[in-house]
Amino acid sequence: AQLHYSVPEDREPGFSVGDLAKDLGVEVRSLAARNLRLVSEGGQRHFQVDLAAGVLLLDSRLDREALCGQSPTCSLHLQLVMENPLQLHRVEVDVLDVNDNAPQFPKPEVVLEITEVANPGTRLPLEVAEDPDMGSNSISTYELSPSKHFALSINVRGDGVKMPEIVLEKALDREKVPVHHLTLTALDGGNPVKSGTARVTIHVLDANDNPPVCDPPISKVLLEENVPVGTLVTKLNVTDLDEGPNGDVEYSFKTSNNAPGKFTKLFSLDARTGEIRTKAPLDYEESSAYEIAVRARDKGSPAMEGHCHLRVELIDINDNSPEIVLTSVSSPVQEDAAPGTVIALIGVKDSDSGDNGQVRLQIAKELPFKLVSSFKEHFSLVTSGPLDREKASGYNITVRAVDSGSPQRATQKTFYLRIADVNDNAPNFSSPFDTAHVQENSLPGTSVFSVSASDPDEGSNAKLSYSILDNGMQDAPISTYFRIDQDNGTIYTVRALDYEQDKVFQVPVEVKDAGSPALSSTAVVHVFVLDENDNAPNIVYPSVPKGSAFHQAIPALAEPGYLVTKVVAVDADSGHNAWLSYQLQESAEALPFQVERRSGEIRVAQALRESEDSHRLVVEVRDNGTPSLSASVVIVISPEENSMQDFSKSLDLPQPSSEDTNLTLYLIISLVSISLVSCVMFGLVAARC
Repeated sequence: AQLHYSVPEDREPGFSVGDLAKDLGVEVRSLAARNLRLVSEGGQRHFQVDLAAGVLLLDSRLDREALCGQSPTCSLHLQLVMENPLQLHRVEVDVLDVNDNAPQFPKPEVVLEITEVANPGTRLPLEVAEDPDMGSNSISTYELSPSKHFALSINVRGDGVKMPEIVLEKALDREKVPVHHLTLTALDGGNPVKSGTARVTIHVLDANDNPPVCDPPISKVLLEENVPVGTLVTKLNVTDLDEGPNGDVEYSFKTSNNAPGKFTKLFSLDARTGEIRTKAPLDYEESSAYEIAVRARDKGSPAMEGHCHLRVELIDINDNSPEIVLTSVSSPVQEDAAPGTVIALIGVKDSDSGDNGQVRLQIAKELPFKLVSSFKEHFSLVTSGPLDREKASGYNITVRAVDSGSPQRATQKTFYLRIADVNDNAPNFSSPFDTAHVQENSLPGTSVFSVSASDPDEGSNAKLSYSILDNGMQDAPISTYFRIDQDNGTIYTVRALDYEQDKVFQVPVEVKDAGSPALSSTAVVHVFVLDENDNAPNIVYPSVPKGSAFHQAIPALAEPGYLVTKVVAVDADSGHNAWLSYQLQESAEALPFQVERRSGEIRVAQALRESEDSHRLVVEVRDNGTPSLSASVVIVISPEENSMQDFSKSLDLPQPSSEDTNLTLYLIISLVSISLVSCVMFGLVAARC
């Protein structure tokens, strides 16, 4: 939107220029939240915004003449920027002229000369008074003090400036009145009227009675602004009807004290020929036209002069490149920003005029952005498609401004736009299934395995924490067996594991990022417990209390090979740790018995002697682990005369108890479980290969 206000130049600071909140249709209490701020296009700050009242206030006293000089209009251009959403409003403030300057002549006294033979109607040009005010407050008219011989004539120049001239109305007689003293008064059109005066002294001379005359007195020349230095602008056509020195004309520039030599720095005048040439580069953007006053004076006595007025108008050429102004840039921008989100406010300026000053903006087509014209010479850069920080974390955006001149001129400006991360990616494990092994009876705190996950987001959205989920597959919660370092994903044991109780664990691991809302994923780690030889063999037959002996009677005439009894033992370990071997402990005397190493059968090794006493055997059962563990039983064998070989009795092993049956069942289940897990793992490996 564009707002338009006006303010007189004499108002004090704090003067209310306009109600911004009302004109913008915005509630006053929202201005501070939307960070309303004022941007001056000229670099100087003359205004301020009262956020509490929502009005535009004058910050410093304005001087229209200092701001805009002699320009017929004086406007200050401001920009209002509001955020959430980002909006740009343009404010144009017209500075109204106040009659605060009185007319002033370049010199307080003007001395003129006129020959006594001058005819009535002879004109004596006067210096134009200066009034910095404009419009009705500028010079309105001139007045001359009463005189019998002179009157005042006012001519209007092509640019509207009133030029006073003294006109001779009655023939002069130098012998009667050699000098005339008059007062010239300049009046402006203000209210109240202000005035300025100059004393006019007219000396009456003899002789040279024809002044130089310009033909035409007022002329106009069109000139391109890029002409080379030294280019001929025009040659003045001046005639003087006198002869000799009275008709020999010299030319000079006519300047005023308020603007001494503004055009004399750009143009040169040949005093003899009246040729006007350029002596410095001309710039249309600095000034589009120049008013040149030339004085043509003859060499008579007294000298007479005429005045030529030349207006030089410059033709604009395309000699200025466009200028790009980044008013505001919203960086970074969220990667989930909707299409149409405003990214930047861009203004363009070109000091040229016409087609040379018409500018269009361009950006690369492959970027997910586009330019939208807000109003004249102002554009908004908005998103035109989805953004993805994981594919592009930022963009170097080059804005190119091209004018419509011939040849075209272009300017470009590049700025970097950072894309802010949004938690739109869940963490991802390197593998959804992993396998780990841990020795049973390992100390609590033993490292088992380290899982690894990655998150393509950044910052807190990529900060990962690991945790173990309870799957309910064990009797006790899985957290009583394992814990995980939430920062690095390392899994540790919480307590010593028992292979005989749990041979494999499924540990579900969850990884979660710190985004809002948080995203997560899971993986399963199969932890296999490796057996350790931590169980000694258990003798299930013969079953005797600890410290007691088992008594076995055999026939006194038992022959070698006779089966006396059989020792049966089991080991809760597995593999090599459960391989058992039987042997007799060494004794001081040689025993007529031997034990089968693998089966545990005790047989007569040699014929027994008659009346031989009982024998005490210590049978040791040892496993194959490292270190090896063992158990032993004491068997007392007594030969008896009446005892007969009863093979079935000798092998009368006790029926296994329910506890032994459960132990056997556990061994079978363990073997089947290990087999199934192995098959599953082999299948996964084969599938991945």
